[in-house]
Amino acid sequence: MSEKIAGVAVPDSALARAATELVRETTPPLIFHHSRRVYLFGSLQAQALGLAPDPELLYVAALFHDTGLVPPYRSDDQRFEMDGADQARAFLLDHGCSEGDADTVWTAVALHTTPEVPYKLAPEIAATTAGVETDVLGLHLDRIPRNRIDEVTAAHPRPDFKRQILEAFTDGFRHRPDTTFGTVNADVLEHFVPGFRRTDFVDVIRNSAWPE
Repeated sequence: MSEKIAGVAVPDSALARAATELVRETTPPLIFHHSRRVYLFGSLQAQALGLAPDPELLYVAALFHDTGLVPPYRSDDQRFEMDGADQARAFLLDHGCSEGDADTVWTAVALHTTPEVPYKLAPEIAATTAGVETDVLGLHLDRIPRNRIDEVTAAHPRPDFKRQILEAFTDGFRHRPDTTFGTVNADVLEHFVPGFRRTDFVDVIRNSAWPE
């Protein structure tokens, strides 16, 4: 039978079990427990918003969303969100899922740090971002009953989470600072990497190859 946490059924299909095993074995506990909370909070936020994401696709998106922060998934030349998105898409295709479902999950992972836009897209995309915003930023906690929040954090505790996730972000893309241009990730490096200076959008325009 499917496990239930805070009233949310955790998918128990062969696909979901394979995703759980892979991510649990290849990422630190910080990332695994955060990713499970993202699924749970994303599901609860979706209920509050009247959305009905496919639980299995949302689960895979949530589990893979931060894999791009850590080896063996972390690359040197693209945004960490895209690393996780590429891995999630490959995982789904390897397990016989459709191109359409794989593309939906790719988009959910790739856009999970982008404000507003995901809420105009498929429910799985919106719910992934909603789960991330709840667990990382504490947004819209008031939409979820307190007892449900407590049940989620009892199953997947978040001790010292703020410090640890910021450290994971820093370690995940400090070696590829150019990929943070135009993203919230630049805020992290500006706080924690001495000498980092974000690429300024205005400077890029002013210094472009176009003559005035």
